[in-house]
Amino acid sequence: MIRSVKIDNFSSSWSDGLAFCALIHHFYPDAFDFNSLNPRNRKHNFDLAFRTAEEKAGIYPLLDTEDMVAMGTRPDWKCVFTYVQSMYHKLKDM
Repeated sequence: MIRSVKIDNFSSSWSDGLAFCALIHHFYPDAFDFNSLNPRNRKHNFDLAFRTAEEKAGIYPLLDTEDMVAMGTRPDWKCVFTYVQSMYHKLKDM
């Protein structure tokens, strides 16, 4: 069964790292096993998403894992939006 990620906004919807992982996994499905990820393991999810985005797509990690973890369930939507926008620009033509 494939896990789904519900995205309603650019803040809390991205707070566990799964939305970032889902986005990268869509374009690089062999990079990691998305279904094995645990939403409670936020640090791992952010590290995995940011590292894979940089290694596979050359997307500079504008967000820092420690900052995302420290922000809890309400990351700054402007920071998330900026990073997602940079991802879009790199991935849109794939």
